[in-house]
Amino acid sequence: MTEKKISWFKIADDAALLPWQDNNMCQIEADGKKITMARFGSQFYAFAQKCPHASGIMSDGYIDAQGHVVCPVHRYRFNMQNGRNTSGEGYYLKTYLAEQRPDGIYIGIEQKGWWL
Repeated sequence: MTEKKISWFKIADDAALLPWQDNNMCQIEADGKKITMARFGSQFYAFAQKCPHASGIMSDGYIDAQGHVVCPVHRYRFNMQNGRNTSGEGYYLKTYLAEQRPDGIYIGIEQKGWWL
């Protein structure tokens, strides 16, 4: 089994420099991908910009009390860590690694393809 190859992209020197909305989410770009960033408690999460069901913009939704991101269109809920749909519809939201390091905020994107 081959190990996953993760490429890390620095998106900000400090979390306070990200364009956070009142719902603790924002849109960023890393490796040419539009990604939604979220913060819940002291953790940062990164996931697809659009809901896999009806392409709702996830950063226009909200984070519920259990820490699930909720799509603004049909209120489907997703675990921000693994993308699992927690409201029972069976969809998966693409997730990315997110880390706060001493020198900034980073997004980890798995590199796929036969050329790697």
